[in-house]
Amino acid sequence: MNYKPARGLFITGTNTEVGKTYVAALIAQSLVAAGHRVGVYKPAASGCRLENGELVADDAVALWEAAGKPGRLEEVSPQRFVAPLAPHLAARAEGQEIDRELLVTGIEPWLQGYDLVIVEGSGGLMSPMSDEDYNATLAEHFALPLVVVAPNELGTINQTLQTLITAVSFGEGLSVAGIVINQVRDDIDDVSQASNRQQLEQHCVPPVLAEVAYGASGFKEEADATRPVDWFALGAQTGDQET
Repeated sequence: MNYKPARGLFITGTNTEVGKTYVAALIAQSLVAAGHRVGVYKPAASGCRLENGELVADDAVALWEAAGKPGRLEEVSPQRFVAPLAPHLAARAEGQEIDRELLVTGIEPWLQGYDLVIVEGSGGLMSPMSDEDYNATLAEHFALPLVVVAPNELGTINQTLQTLITAVSFGEGLSVAGIVINQVRDDIDDVSQASNRQQLEQHCVPPVLAEVAYGASGFKEEADATRPVDWFALGAQTGDQET
């Protein structure tokens, strides 16, 4: 079976804890509000909690609820582990091994009956998923355009450019739909927040698609009727981008 979705987006970040799930959920909500059937997939989740004898991945729950609870929750993230480590290390902490084949084939339930699938990676592009695979490996396999989540904080320009350089140089190059700036904390002392967007727009070839204010329930652009983001159209993009 071909595990490449017809339409979709691969959500990655410049680092861990930059709000990938938060942004991915907002994208899913926007697509559902536009009338689309949205599948959601997180190949592996670590840092899960035990509830009623089952491991629960809060990221998977957030994605599933944002997409309108499609399919079965356990299919959103079929590989779940307790330790807050890279998935293959979290698996070994429990005496298991990450299932490399399942990382790819786990997307199968979301390939039929949905207009678009949102895949959320774990950590940044070069965060390991197994001894041989990275998030970038899965992004390349699924051939989905990347949405890069960048925190609105000091240092984000360097981190974002490094992520874009990684994308364009990995394998034959990964397509980048654009960047979403996320206000991850309410830090009024970080003066870089006022200029980060302008600097990213100046230095990055892929566009800054949207911005999320701290604690916001939607993208800033959605309040501006002249600049709504067409996430569905972005999910059909193909081809390489340069930094």
